[in-house]
Amino acid sequence: MCGRFTQERATSELAEIFGAEDRIDLPGGRFNVAPTDPAAVVVQREDHRAITAYRWGLIPHWSETAKTGNRMFNARAESIDRNPAFRYAFGKRRCLVPVDAFYEWRRDGDARLPYAVVRADGRPMALAGLWAGWKDPDTEEIIRSFTIVTTGPNDLMRPIHNRMPVVVPESAWDRWLDSTLTKPADLAELHGLLVPAEDDILDAYRVSPRVNSVRNDGPELVEPVDDMGRHDAEVGPPREPTLGLLP
Repeated sequence: MCGRFTQERATSELAEIFGAEDRIDLPGGRFNVAPTDPAAVVVQREDHRAITAYRWGLIPHWSETAKTGNRMFNARAESIDRNPAFRYAFGKRRCLVPVDAFYEWRRDGDARLPYAVVRADGRPMALAGLWAGWKDPDTEEIIRSFTIVTTGPNDLMRPIHNRMPVVVPESAWDRWLDSTLTKPADLAELHGLLVPAEDDILDAYRVSPRVNSVRNDGPELVEPVDDMGRHDAEVGPPREPTLGLLP
């Protein structure tokens, strides 16, 4: 699954990376984005591509309440073309979710140890997403929301968790965002993109359990820690050997 991520870059920088119009002009600096939060996404209608902000947790257009989206923050790749909540969005409303890192938790007995997963080259990841529009029956407000598509783990992720988000390679960004690709053959080709990322493009490392709480935010959440949960800077360099000299 994918239940937490970071968006550290300003949307102006993301717009340059994705060749999109920046419609929200946000500064970035978010290190603990959680379901129901608004987040930056890349969407395209016809030939116009834009960075905008949608609510995380897809609310199907037929839903009676926005609360439905609270549990729709992930969509399994294996069933998105059949699941009523995601089938329409997969066919017509695909998006990319730019993230600098996503978090996942490894079970160790009764403990859950958080890890950050990043691109090895330091670039942002483009996660496969789907979006939808929902009209609030009480206020008539249109709420746009999204979900992140997940698949099985690659070798890097397998010791940590049995699911991971789909990372769309740059060579496939245009195809994934192209809303004119709606025919069965087109969707079958797009479904073929929903596979685990290659192992050598990602790194994973332990981070502080402070990330467990959605109330915490800040760059310290993505700093590596050792097996005792201490930040690497706190541990310091190894001591020099004494060579057995007496005091």
